[in-house]
Amino acid sequence: MSPLLKEIRHNRMLWLLAFVPVVLATARLRPESHTLLFVLSVLAIVPLAVLLSLSTESVAARTGDAVGGLLNATLGNLTELVIALAALRAGEYTLVKASIAGAIVTNTLFMLGGSFLLGGLKHHVQEFNHSSAVLQSSLLFLATVALLIPSATVDPESLAGAAFVQNMSLGLSVLLIIGYALGLLFTLGTHRDVFGSTDSGEEHEAALPIATALATLAGVTVLIALVSEVFVESVQVAAVSFGMTSAFVGFIVVALVGAAAEMTAAFSAARKDRLDLSVGIALGSATQIALFVAPVLVLLSYVVGPHPMSLQFWPGSVMMVFIATLTTALVTRGGRSAWFVGALLLMVYLVFAMALYLLPPRVL
Repeated sequence: MSPLLKEIRHNRMLWLLAFVPVVLATARLRPESHTLLFVLSVLAIVPLAVLLSLSTESVAARTGDAVGGLLNATLGNLTELVIALAALRAGEYTLVKASIAGAIVTNTLFMLGGSFLLGGLKHHVQEFNHSSAVLQSSLLFLATVALLIPSATVDPESLAGAAFVQNMSLGLSVLLIIGYALGLLFTLGTHRDVFGSTDSGEEHEAALPIATALATLAGVTVLIALVSEVFVESVQVAAVSFGMTSAFVGFIVVALVGAAAEMTAAFSAARKDRLDLSVGIALGSATQIALFVAPVLVLLSYVVGPHPMSLQFWPGSVMMVFIATLTTALVTRGGRSAWFVGALLLMVYLVFAMALYLLPPRVL
C-alpha cells in the first residue's frame, strides 16, 4: 500500500479524504442539518473521485484505453445509480428522470467539452478514435428516440394513454439493454481492432500496482455509495436554501456530483494527451446511462418503487438530450479536437444550465 499512501501524501486534493468520516459521522449525529450535510458530502465526493481516477488510470495503463474508459464509466455511474435508487424508493420520479437526462447532457457537453478544452490548452491539436465516437453517438441517438416516443405518440393524461406509456416503457427498457449489450459485443468483441486507441503504441506508466488499484477501486466505490446516500437525503432541502429549482438540482447539481469521478479521470487523461480515454469515459458514460441505467431503473421501479416508473420525460429534457447528442455527433465526426471545440460544448451546456436555473418552479 506504500504507492497509495505516497499518492495521498503528495496530492493535496486527496487530503480532503478527511471529510469522508466527517460527513458519515455528521449524518448519524446531526441528520437534520441538511445544508451542512450537502456541503460536506460534496467535499467528500471530490477526493474520492480523484482516487477513483488514479486507480482507473492505473488499470487502463494495462488494459488499454477502450477497456479503461468502459471501466471508469461503469464505476463512475454507480454514483448516479445509487442516487437514483434512493430517489426511486422515495417515489421522487421527477428527480430520478431529471438526474438521468442531466447525466447524459453533463457527460456529452460538460465532460467532453472540458476534456477538449483542457487538453487543447496544453496540446495544439489532439486526435481520438473517430469510429468509437460515431458508434457512441449512434447509440445515444437510439436512446433519444426511445425517450421521445412515449411522450410524442399519445395523450398520457388519458387512461389508455397511461397504460400505453407504461407498457411501451417496459418494452423499450428491455430493447435498450439489448442494444447496449450488442454495442459492447461489437466494440470489445467482434470489431475490437476498429475501436483501438489512436496512441502510437506509447506505454503509460501506472501510478499504482494492479492489485492496489483494483482494491482501491472496490473500496472507493463503496465509500462513494455511502456518501451519495447522504447527498441525496440532503440535496433537496439544501437546494431550497440555495435558491435552486428542482429542475436545476436534478439536471445540474446531481449530475455534476454524480459524474465527479469520471470527470476527474477524463480531464486528467486529456491533459496527458490520452484523448481516446477521455472520449471513451464521457461518451461511454452517457451511453451507459441512457441504454442501461435508465431502463434498469424502470425495471427496478416495479420492485422498489411505490409504483412503476415510465420513460416518459419532460419534453424540455428530451429536447436537451437530443441537442446534446446532435452537438456531440457534429464535433466528433472528424476525430480531432482543439480547445475552441471544448469551449463551444461548454457554452451549449451553460445555455441549458442558465435556462434550468431560471425555470419557474412546478414546470416539470
